[in-house]
Amino acid sequence: MSTHETTPAGAPDPEWDALIANASVWDGDGFRPTTAVVVNPLPEVSADPAGITPLTPAWVKSGAGWKGRGRVARVNSVHGFRRWVRRQGGEHGHAAQVWRGLARTTRWVKGVEGADIDRAKHEARRAQEAYRAARRAHAHKLIPGDKKTKLAKVMDDASKDSAAAMAALAKVRKATRARRAWRASAVAAPLVAAEVGSVLALGGITNGSLVTCAATSFVLALIGRRTDAGETWTSDSVALGDGGKLTDETLNAAYRDAGVLKDDQVLKLLSPVALTRDGDAYEVVFDLPSGMPTDKALSAVKGLASAMGVSITQVHQGRGEREGRIHLRVNLRIPFTGKPSPGPLLTAGRMDLFKPVPMGVSMRGKSIETDWVERSGLFGGEPGAGKSAAVNNVLLAAALDPSTRLYLADGKAGFDLVPFEGIAEMIDTAGDPEALLSILTHVWEVEVPARRAALREHGARKVSAELAAKDPRLALAVLFVDEWASYVAGAPAKLREELNRLFQLIVSQGRALGVASLAATQKPSSDSVPTSVRDLLSVRWAMRCMTPEASDTILGKGYASAGQNAQTILKTQRGVGILMSGESAEPELVRGHYYSDAEVEQIIGRATELRTEAGTMPGMAPLGATAAPAAPRLLDHLIAAVTATGRGVATKGEVLAHLAGVDPQYAPEDGESEAQFRSRAGKLLAEWLDAEGLEVPTPKVDGPDGKRSLGYRLDDLPDAR
Repeated sequence: MSTHETTPAGAPDPEWDALIANASVWDGDGFRPTTAVVVNPLPEVSADPAGITPLTPAWVKSGAGWKGRGRVARVNSVHGFRRWVRRQGGEHGHAAQVWRGLARTTRWVKGVEGADIDRAKHEARRAQEAYRAARRAHAHKLIPGDKKTKLAKVMDDASKDSAAAMAALAKVRKATRARRAWRASAVAAPLVAAEVGSVLALGGITNGSLVTCAATSFVLALIGRRTDAGETWTSDSVALGDGGKLTDETLNAAYRDAGVLKDDQVLKLLSPVALTRDGDAYEVVFDLPSGMPTDKALSAVKGLASAMGVSITQVHQGRGEREGRIHLRVNLRIPFTGKPSPGPLLTAGRMDLFKPVPMGVSMRGKSIETDWVERSGLFGGEPGAGKSAAVNNVLLAAALDPSTRLYLADGKAGFDLVPFEGIAEMIDTAGDPEALLSILTHVWEVEVPARRAALREHGARKVSAELAAKDPRLALAVLFVDEWASYVAGAPAKLREELNRLFQLIVSQGRALGVASLAATQKPSSDSVPTSVRDLLSVRWAMRCMTPEASDTILGKGYASAGQNAQTILKTQRGVGILMSGESAEPELVRGHYYSDAEVEQIIGRATELRTEAGTMPGMAPLGATAAPAAPRLLDHLIAAVTATGRGVATKGEVLAHLAGVDPQYAPEDGESEAQFRSRAGKLLAEWLDAEGLEVPTPKVDGPDGKRSLGYRLDDLPDAR
C-alpha cells in the first residue's frame, strides 16, 4: 500500500530536524556528533533596488545642515512677506480675491432661475397683450353678430391663456424663491455654525465674530483665487530673485525665455534641482535636447539671469564631461561681495613651489590650487580689479620656497614689488627698459644655459622635484613682468625687438627648464602683451574688464561669447576673476586670496628668515640705494663662461676672455705681455672671489686644443653658491 506525502516540500519538519541534530558519525575512535554546516548568509537585499526612494543626505541631520536650512527658511520668509505685500495691489491680492469670491457666491445663490422667470414674464406679457387686443376688437359695436361671437370666443381663449401664463409665472417665482432660499441657507448655515461655535469656544460675541469674519474671508478668497481670465497666483510665477524656488518647471521656463529651448523642448535632468549643502545656491546637472550644442546654452547666460530675476554673476554654467551636458549653479545672492577670509599663506611655513599653490576660492567654497611647474601665466584686468593681489598669491608662495629664485620687474614703477627687493635675485621697480633687458639677458644667458647643462648631466628632459633636491641649479625660478606695455612703450625700436625676442624665448623654452614666466597688464589689448608671447602663457586669470574684447585678450578668442566674460564681474567683486588654470582646464569664477600690505610684509619677513637659514639670500643692496636690478655675480659669469664652451669645463684663459667682455679691466692692456696679463687678471679674479666669499676649486681641465691647464668645472660651481 503506497503512502502519499501530505506535507509540502518547503514546510519545516520537526522530526527530521531533531534527527539531524542528534546524528553522529564514526571517526575511527568512536562516534562523535556531527557539526552543523555553516552556509554563507545571503547578501542583504536593498530595500530600494530601483533607487526611487528620495535620498536624504546625512548633512541634513547635522547641526550645519539644520543651520543652513534655517537660514534658507528665514530668507524665504522675508521674501514671501515682500511678495505678499506687492501682490495686494493687483488682481491677485487678497482683497480682490475676497471680492471675487463674494460676487461668485452671490451669483451662485441667485442661480440661473432668473432666466426661467424672464421667460415666464415674456410669455405672460405676450398673453396679456393678446387678451387686450382681443378685448378691444370685441368692444366695437358695429360688428355683425356672428363675427362678434367669434371675437368673443377669441377673447375668452386669450383670457384663459393670460391666466395660465400668470399662473406659470407665479409658480416659477415660487420655485425660484425656494431654491434661492435653500442655497442661501447652505451659505448661511456654516456662517451661523461658525459664529455659534466661536462664541461658545471663545466666550464672547466679539471674538466669535472676528473668527467668523476671518474664516468667511478665507473661504471667499479661496473661491475667488482664480481670476476671471482663469489665472492663479503660484510660487512658480515668482522669479528666483524675488524669493521664488527653482524647480524643474521654472528651470525649463527660464531656458525657454532665454531662447535656448523651443516650446516643445525640455531639459533632461540628470540630478534633481536641489539646494547646496550650505543653502546658498541651487545646483543641477542636465542634458540639452539632442543635437543642441553646449555653446548655445553657455552664450545665453544674460537671458537666463533675466528670466530668473538674478544678477548675471549669480548664474554659472559649466561644461559637462560630454557635449550637450551642463552643470548649472545659481547662487541665491551675489557671490564674493563680503569680506575675504584670511589667506592660507599667513599661517603656512615653508612652501614647495613644486606643489600646487593656493590661489583662491571658487563659488562653491572650494579651495582652488594651481600647479606652476612647466606653467606660465597671464593676469589682466582694469585698474582696481585686484590683479596685483592675484599675482601676489604666486609671488608670496615662491618667496616662502627658499630654493626658488625671483626675477621681478614693474613697468608701472609702482610699489607692489618693493617688499620683494631684499629676496629677489634681480628686480626693477623703476620701469626702466634697460633694467628689464639686463634681467631677461641674465635669465636667458645664465639661468637657461645652466639648467640645460644640469639636465644634460642628469640625463633628464624636464625639471622635477627630485632633481631639484639633488641639484640646486634645477630649483624653480619665477620671472614676473608687470605692465609689459609700459616697458616697450618707452623703449627704442631695437630695444623693443630685443625685449620681445628674449621674453618669447624664455617663455617658450623656460617651462621645461623650471622657469615660470608671469605677465600682468591693467589694459588688456593686443599691444599690452605680444601675441606671440600671450599664446604661450597657459594659465589665464581675467579680472574685471571694460569690454568683452579685453576679456578675450586674456582668456582667448570666443570665451566671452560663450558666457565667460570678465566684463560681467561687478565692481564690488574686487579680487574676483575668471581663472583658467591650464591648457585643458575650464574657466571658473574664483576669488583670489587677499593679503594686506602688513600681511605681505609679515610673509616676506618669514621668507627672509627661511632664505637666510637656507643660505639662498642674494646680496643685499646698499642702504638707501634705489631699486635697480642687481648686477650679475661672479659665480653667474663663471657659469656662463663654462657653459659657453659646451664641454662642461673651461680653462682660466677662457674664463678671463669671457670676463673681458663683461669688465674692461679684464682685457689686455696696451704693451702688456701675455704673462703680465694673466698675472694681473688672475689677481683681480682672486680678489673678486674673496670679496664674494667664494671658494671654487681650480683643477686641471682639458682645453679646446686638448692641452690640460688650470680651470673650472661646471659641477664644482653650484656648490659654491
